[in-house]
Amino acid sequence: MKIIYQIGIIFSICWVSQIVEALLPFAFPASVIGMVLLFVLLAFRVLKVEHIREKSDFLLANMAFFFVPAGVSIINYFEVLQSTVWKLLIICLLTTILTFAATAGSIRLTLKLMALRKGGNGNG
Repeated sequence: MKIIYQIGIIFSICWVSQIVEALLPFAFPASVIGMVLLFVLLAFRVLKVEHIREKSDFLLANMAFFFVPAGVSIINYFEVLQSTVWKLLIICLLTTILTFAATAGSIRLTLKLMALRKGGNGNG
């Protein structure tokens, strides 16, 4: 019964995000709205992590399965993408490097802030 409750919570959030997407006067992905809504509910402790832990762990453990349809679509439309494959590869490479740099910078900043909070000099 607990897993059905957790699925109900997650699907309810997805359903509300679909409604919000339809009501917005501009295009915005319902999946992003759902993630923001879930974050807000968790941040304000309206929803506790324990309410969705098992189902979210299952979804995270099987995340690769959800990328199969996207991969098949790319293969089906490869002739359309073939003319821009180099541009796409360069964009992927650059955004990966930027993501690594942003992550490293965030970690360094977090470590400095944690050292300052503990009374250290922050030169870690």
